[in-house]
Amino acid sequence: MDSRRWPALAVMLIAAYMDLLDTTIVTVALPSIQRDLGASDAALQWVAAGYTLAFALALITGGRLGDVYGRKAMFLIGIAGFTAASALSGLAAGPGMLVAARAVQGTAAAIMIPQLLTAIQVGFRQAERPRAFGLYGMVLALGGVSGPLLGGLLTEADLFGWGWRSIFLINVPVGVLALAGSAVLMTESRAHRRPRLDPLGTVLVTLGLLALVYPLVQGRELGWPIWTFLAMAASVPLLALFWVHEGRRGRVGASPLADPRLFRSRPVIAGLLVALVFFASTGYFFVLTLHLQAGLGFGALRTGLAFLPFALGVVVGSGAAARLVPRLGRTVVTAGAVVEAAGILGMILAVGGAGDALEAWHLAPSLVLAGLGLALVSATLVTITLSGVPADHAGSASGLVNTTLQLGSAVGVAALGALFFGLLTPEHGYQPAHYADASAHSLLLAAGLAALSCPLSLLLPRHALAGAGPGAPSPVRSSAP
Repeated sequence: MDSRRWPALAVMLIAAYMDLLDTTIVTVALPSIQRDLGASDAALQWVAAGYTLAFALALITGGRLGDVYGRKAMFLIGIAGFTAASALSGLAAGPGMLVAARAVQGTAAAIMIPQLLTAIQVGFRQAERPRAFGLYGMVLALGGVSGPLLGGLLTEADLFGWGWRSIFLINVPVGVLALAGSAVLMTESRAHRRPRLDPLGTVLVTLGLLALVYPLVQGRELGWPIWTFLAMAASVPLLALFWVHEGRRGRVGASPLADPRLFRSRPVIAGLLVALVFFASTGYFFVLTLHLQAGLGFGALRTGLAFLPFALGVVVGSGAAARLVPRLGRTVVTAGAVVEAAGILGMILAVGGAGDALEAWHLAPSLVLAGLGLALVSATLVTITLSGVPADHAGSASGLVNTTLQLGSAVGVAALGALFFGLLTPEHGYQPAHYADASAHSLLLAAGLAALSCPLSLLLPRHALAGAGPGAPSPVRSSAP
């Protein structure tokens, strides 16, 4: 086993953090971007949504490209593209250029991120994977919560007079260092039997996901017109055609983009179901951010600082998950979902009890619990879901897991956002008390989704991590990251 695997993982996690950060960091800078570039409201929405949509659409294909052309090669291409797109975003002369650069950023991230999960799956011994996935889970959560904080800091600091542009340009030196480190430390790996590309499968899955994810990302902003529901309905036959096509390719010995046999694996199907429901509950970030900023007048920096206790919970939970997963397996997922639900219920009590006098310290205990629960679930769930995936399909499975996480988050924001804005109407007024009421009801839905993850987690195999069973992949020594 290559001794460079842990240093290589550290470098890859830096790149992953850049991706996760860019999903949320732009939000607090949108008003400055609009003033500086003269962007319309629609263009401003696409600055944020274009990245998320491109990322979600390309994940499955990005994972398969690693199986075909090599995980190291595709990771390096992804991080190089991400760094270049970050520079173009920071240098954007107008809203059109910025939207296009953000879409390229998202696509490059979708090529990069699946290679990280695949590198862990095929390059680390089974006993080491919980720790490695735990570190990824910690980066996943910290990247999301630190985005508004760093975005506020960088925008207000106005480094070198760059203003909002610094949130993108800061990626350039970090990306160059991560690219150099990955080139030196990673070792190449690909599927043992090199699969062929599946152009029709790529088109079908991209159209199916576009029809599903685009309305979820943009529906609330557009007022949920009828075509958004028609598009989501159209995603069903498109994804069904994709499934039939993939099955046919598998039967004739061709290389499917996502092998249907993956869905006969209990860890995979149960893990994806839990991921979809649990990550939908994380829409409480969206609701809580709106409540603090629009309802109570918190600035971007103050809001980011309020979420710092969540980061503490994530760090503690990630460390605990790495030690507990080998002994307790799926029980860690169940416990994490319970803790997450308890944290969200605590937020409801804080919001309702403090009213318009709500301060960050009122939310701190609940945010610690929520961070702890999220870390326990995310680290363990990825480990279990990928535990029985053959090495030849590790890339496409990794892309599938990431796509499900993105879909769950989009569903959560759409559902909780619709409930929040549905309760916050002009007739009810826009006073802090009304924001508190809308937030409490939306957070209750989030708590219910987290709680629903508990019985669903019992579908996960109890002993998926106990040893290398017949279906478990053996570590590929030459494939260390």
